[in-house]
Amino acid sequence: MTNTTVLLVDDHTIVRQGLKALLNAEKNITIVGEAQTGREAVDLASQLRPSVVIMDLAMPRLNGAEATRQILKANPSAKIIVLSTYADDEHVQQALTAGAAAYLLKQTAAEDVVDAIREVGKGNAYFSPVIAKRLREQTLQQADDAPRTPEVELTQREAEVLQLIAEGYANKQIAAELNLSVKTVEKHRQQVMQKLNIHNIAGLVRHAAAKGIIEANVAGVPTN
Repeated sequence: MTNTTVLLVDDHTIVRQGLKALLNAEKNITIVGEAQTGREAVDLASQLRPSVVIMDLAMPRLNGAEATRQILKANPSAKIIVLSTYADDEHVQQALTAGAAAYLLKQTAAEDVVDAIREVGKGNAYFSPVIAKRLREQTLQQADDAPRTPEVELTQREAEVLQLIAEGYANKQIAAELNLSVKTVEKHRQQVMQKLNIHNIAGLVRHAAAKGIIEANVAGVPTN
């Protein structure tokens, strides 16, 4: 049986330790690396070329959905398994749109994660039962759904700048983080504001929290 190499991506050490204990007990599964931020995940995935990435969505510096996009852009054969506490439609849709092959809830991880790794390796999708049930229901009701307002599409760089703004980074810090000039960062910031029709930082932070780009408690974002 082919060996499956796995990259673990979660900012909580205890979660990664639990996954390591679970997966190390399995034959033909090898953990090749761990990442604590979305940006570190992209870098490690490029270096290590894992066959499977287990990805948390709420990641600092670069959220899990955007990290998924960037990893798959560089390595389309990789399989991304999202492992999240979020069960709502918004987060599930973001992950699937980004290219995730599986979506698991952390409370069922011990039961599902090994099966998910096996299934995505065969080219199949895999979802926690509650997610799978809702996706089936949505498919059945899709014909009756009213047309939705198209989502505003940001470029990869604009999405990165938006997250860092929402996490409280200043222009100079963003420039250093993304290896850009301050002037270029300012241009991206203006483009993001124009596309989203949001004209202040507080509004960008609220938008990022509402879309699951950052957690709602980051930078004091109100949850209501």
